[in-house]
Amino acid sequence: MKVLNVAEKNDAAKNIADSKDSIGIEYTLWRSVLFDELFVKVLLERCLENKMATVTEVTNRQKNKWRPTPLDTVELEKMGSKKLSMSAKETLQVAEKLYTQGYISYPRTETNIFPKDLNLSNLVQLQTGDNRWGDFANRILDEGGPHPRQGKKSDEAHPPIHPTKHGQLSGNEGKVYEFIVRHFLACVSKDALGHETKVTIDINDEQFTASGLVILERNYLDVYIYERWTGKEIHNYERGQRFEPTSIEMTEGQTSAPNLLTEPELITLMEKHGIGTDATFAEHIETIKNREYVGLADGVHFIPGQLGAGLVDGYDNMGFEMSKPYLRSGLEADLKKICEGTKDPAVVLAEQVAKYKEVFQLAWRQAIKLDEALAKWFQVQNAAVPQQEIEQSMTGPPPVLKCPLCRLNMSLRSRPNGTFYLGCGGYPGCKGAVWFPNNVIGLTVTDQTCPNCGPDVRLLKFNFKPGSALPYFPNEYIGCVNGCDRDIVDYLDIRLPSRSSGSNGPSSTLGSSGFRSGSTTNGRGSNQTSSSGFGSASASNGRGSNPSSSGGDGTRGPGSRTDTTPSSGFLSGLSSTSSSTSGNSGASNYSSSNFRNPPPPSSSNRNVPRPNPSAGPSRADIGGPPSGQPDEIVCNCNELAVKLTVNKESVNKGRKFYVCAKRQDTPGRCNFFLWDDVSPNDNSGGSSGYQGGGGGRGTSFQFPPRSRQTSNRSRGRGRGGGGGRSCGICHEPGHTRNTCPNR
Repeated sequence: MKVLNVAEKNDAAKNIADSKDSIGIEYTLWRSVLFDELFVKVLLERCLENKMATVTEVTNRQKNKWRPTPLDTVELEKMGSKKLSMSAKETLQVAEKLYTQGYISYPRTETNIFPKDLNLSNLVQLQTGDNRWGDFANRILDEGGPHPRQGKKSDEAHPPIHPTKHGQLSGNEGKVYEFIVRHFLACVSKDALGHETKVTIDINDEQFTASGLVILERNYLDVYIYERWTGKEIHNYERGQRFEPTSIEMTEGQTSAPNLLTEPELITLMEKHGIGTDATFAEHIETIKNREYVGLADGVHFIPGQLGAGLVDGYDNMGFEMSKPYLRSGLEADLKKICEGTKDPAVVLAEQVAKYKEVFQLAWRQAIKLDEALAKWFQVQNAAVPQQEIEQSMTGPPPVLKCPLCRLNMSLRSRPNGTFYLGCGGYPGCKGAVWFPNNVIGLTVTDQTCPNCGPDVRLLKFNFKPGSALPYFPNEYIGCVNGCDRDIVDYLDIRLPSRSSGSNGPSSTLGSSGFRSGSTTNGRGSNQTSSSGFGSASASNGRGSNPSSSGGDGTRGPGSRTDTTPSSGFLSGLSSTSSSTSGNSGASNYSSSNFRNPPPPSSSNRNVPRPNPSAGPSRADIGGPPSGQPDEIVCNCNELAVKLTVNKESVNKGRKFYVCAKRQDTPGRCNFFLWDDVSPNDNSGGSSGYQGGGGGRGTSFQFPPRSRQTSNRSRGRGRGGGGGRSCGICHEPGHTRNTCPNR
């Protein structure tokens, strides 16, 4: 960018020529270039008044041209671009191929110091048979062996790049291999030697200088064809000598902008400012070219593109130098300190995230300046965005609820396949997520908060695939997924992530479903609280239950009460009416201690959760109720059934029924169903708002199947096909759970 903004400027200089014995020497004014033409003319007139020149000083000294240091990755990339007409990325790719073929050492190294235990003489000996540089390799061995010029960098991992065997290659592989061999032989030989003479003369109190060079020994230059060192002859002057110059004249010129950057120059600047590493310089350069931040004007020099120039201008107009390397170089320096063990990775992460977050927020608030700069470079009309919208967009997606695991906000997100989920703001530290099935084709966060769950929970607007949620929900529905709206929670089979609970006491706790369940189920001779998945507070007594929770004859005790709590079962719009006692139930809290977040749903196995169709047998003929307890209903699992009520608008609204109290996804859960107002021995089949029939004793209720492929046996039952009751374990007719041979 600076190159594009340099203005041309006229300059003037005064030169003096002295020609003798066919050798022309040009002296230049010690003041160098002057930009005041009038002042230069005055000096010219002054020198013309007295043309005699006096030699005031003659300096002779030996001058060395240093041989290169051992080759590292950065130098290989730069020289590949400068001398081999290959990009840095291409050069490195070819070098890696040569390495895999065994021709060179590992090409990704920051080391330019040969280790002491590396036998350099053997490596030089390998090259003595080559007709291109074999004589030079023999000369190195004859003159005392290799004496490498050492650098100052070492990564303590890999030696400098060097040839490991002789080869005759062609194409780009041949060019890169030849460069590596010549560079290696040059760095282990001797510096080039020369003799420099510098002369200073005086003309009427104005000083002029000239210099000459005589090359004495070429040494490494004989093999390293990528560098040149030419001599410049000069007369043999002595101090105090006087002579009259051949000519004294004033020359004019113009300043010009420096050349655009080349790839080697860019790599040098990247290394200087700590942008990237030796292994990533080439990748970074390819990235800015692919994104059209820059282009190549003549195949060699970089020129900024419209996008790149607009970004730089926009960032600079924001008041901070995001286009400068300071932020990135600070990160690279911290990463290096981590590798050296002098800085804690966690500290670096926290510091860098804070820095980048601050810069991002500043840039976001002034994003309009970036738009203006880009509009100028692309020569288009800039569409102004209200600042209020910018401020609102900075807040990110609106929170839906608090994550049960870490208490951070969970926000609505979408996946590439079009499905939705709630993700935790603490990701990746927290993996809490809630996945929605694929029949939810639209989902938005409303401005309404849940009146039951509080201001931290927002209602969601669901758009279902047309007809997929009927008869439970219309195509559009607004509800809460935090647990209070049991209808939508049960229908979508939502399971909020939860931690294991170690608390004790009779209070409810988050079960494996992520919602509270106070259902107390007493097994054989024991008391335990298990999550049924229905959110029921029913104290269910199985065989051998603790008599303290009921009367001695098995009837309810005088302290019993009936609680009505929302159901979290599989049927939408139902509430459960369950029995509990105020006596000593001995219940203990239970929570899954090995909970794992559910994986993302797939289109094959993540459909809308619906119960399997069934026509379960009824009351007393399935184990029968305990003696003296005519109101107790036992399901096919020989456990107390839960009593629910239909709340949906239908012909069955307000009607009560019994189903199995186990969670829908519990293995071995039976399909028991019985209307409360139908006698256990009534085979007529009660009316229902859904498909129902006398598939067995009592009235059956058929739920929508999980998929369209429903077994013929299930269909037959749903239509009242006259099928008898089946086993709750193997589902085969002819026997019950108690007499099942697979029990």
